[in-house]
Amino acid sequence: MRTSDVDILIVPGHGGSGPDHWQSRWERQLSTARRVHQPNWDAPDLAAWAERIVATAEGATRPVVVVAHGLGVHAVARAADALEGRIAGAFLVAPPDLDDAARLPDALAGLGVPTPRLPFTSLVVASRTDPWCDYARAEAIAAAWGAPVVDAGDAGSLDSASGYGPWPEGLMRFAGFLKTL
Repeated sequence: MRTSDVDILIVPGHGGSGPDHWQSRWERQLSTARRVHQPNWDAPDLAAWAERIVATAEGATRPVVVVAHGLGVHAVARAADALEGRIAGAFLVAPPDLDDAARLPDALAGLGVPTPRLPFTSLVVASRTDPWCDYARAEAIAAAWGAPVVDAGDAGSLDSASGYGPWPEGLMRFAGFLKTL
C-alpha cells in the first residue's frame, strides 16, 4: 500500500502533538492523513479516546492505518477489539509504561497498559532512552500485542522536545510498514 491508498489516522498522545511534532508535520504533508481530535489532551480518558478513534475509523472511505504516539498508542490498544476488521495496520511510536507510576505525570497515573494481542498488523517503534518507558518494557508490551519492535536507538520519547520534528527516518519506516500491509 501507499499513503494515497489509505486513510491515515494521526493519534497524538498526552498533550496533543504541537505544530513542530512529526505527527503534525506528517498530517500536513500526507494528503490522506487526518488527526483524531480528543476533547481534552491534558486530562486523558482512554475509554473516550478509544471511542473517538473507532468513530473516526468508521467514517473512513479507504483502508485505515493508524499512526499513534505516546499515550495515543494505548488508546489504540484500548480500541483494538472495536477496530478489528476496520483498520489495516497501526504504526505505534513510543508507548509509555503506564504501569510504572514513577515515570508518569499525575494525569496518567492508574491508567494501566492494555495488553491484549492486537487483531491487526502493527509495529512498535521504541527508544532506548525514552524517559516514559524502559526499552525492555517496550519490548514486553509489543510482544504482548504481537507486534515487532524497531529500535530507534538514543531517541528520547521521539517527540519534538527530543529533536524529532520532521523525523524523515520515521517517515521512511512508515512507508516500509505500509508495504507490508
